[in-house]
Amino acid sequence: MRVLLTGGAGFIGQHVLARLLELGHEVRVLDSLRPDVHRNGRGWTPPAGVELQVGDVRDTHACDTALAGVEAVVHLAAKVGLGVDIADMPDYASSNDAGTGELLAGMALHGVSRLTIASSMVVYGEGVGLCVDHGAVTPGPRLEASLASGDFEPPCPICGKRLGTALVGETVPLDPRNAYATSKMAQEFYASNWARVTGGSVAMMRYHNVYGPGMPRDTPYAGVAAIFTSALRAGKAPRVFEDGGQRRDFVHVRDIASATVAACEQMTEGVKAFNVGSGTPRTVGEMAVALARALDGPEPVVTGEYRLGDVRHITADSAKLRKELDWRPSVEFADGMAELAHQPAG
Repeated sequence: MRVLLTGGAGFIGQHVLARLLELGHEVRVLDSLRPDVHRNGRGWTPPAGVELQVGDVRDTHACDTALAGVEAVVHLAAKVGLGVDIADMPDYASSNDAGTGELLAGMALHGVSRLTIASSMVVYGEGVGLCVDHGAVTPGPRLEASLASGDFEPPCPICGKRLGTALVGETVPLDPRNAYATSKMAQEFYASNWARVTGGSVAMMRYHNVYGPGMPRDTPYAGVAAIFTSALRAGKAPRVFEDGGQRRDFVHVRDIASATVAACEQMTEGVKAFNVGSGTPRTVGEMAVALARALDGPEPVVTGEYRLGDVRHITADSAKLRKELDWRPSVEFADGMAELAHQPAG
């Protein structure tokens, strides 16, 4: 199959590209090589046989050229990060939403009917909490006064009591709580609109916390695993925000790639969202400890610091992906942490 991979020079993109090539697909990469990802003027050389088109998905001509002759699109190009700075809102809206709009318009023009798009678990916000009195509820907002006093758990929106945690399914109402999350939700809606009009298919891959080899360490795209690893390599203790009890699902980038390509190959009709996670929730504190041990570094320091845009707990149920696409994660947490810890510095 001839596939256009946007953002193919990025962290996740390079692993998706490797998986596509492994399975015999012909791939064209469209990537802007934006400087906040490829710092210090670093370019990117694609593997043999892969066509690289340097261009921005927001550019109509770039999309038109990149889409010529392809049968499917895997859309990873996006501005990522925390999305907590209001000044970044225009860039999120432009890079992610306007860019996706241009790409979809081009796909309609070229008759390309298959789309796999990188979404994120952040579209759920705080997801679902369990109240002892009111059952499953959408958690209320975490107020700054509560965070400042060390009360990090989200409250029940009805009675204000602390909530227990629960896995989030794809049918839970979306509740984005920062600019990045809102832009990913908008991408999903634009893709659904496109599919409704054109009859195309969309697989919306809601990635969990991705880590693994090639993860950037000195850009806004660096995740918490990369930040902790950088500190440990410098002989410093990882600084863990809040109390370290934030629950996440850390999923290896090779597992992300295999799930993404499975969706590209198998999703030929309809619009579906898939949670992509390891299936085993861990805390941020547990990740910091695992990395410190792998690098024989200092124990993590729990700081009590917080960011208003951060979500306390978000761990979703990936059973739908496993059932419908026959996908399973293959990298164990301990093995993945050790691999990340010992990857070459760069």
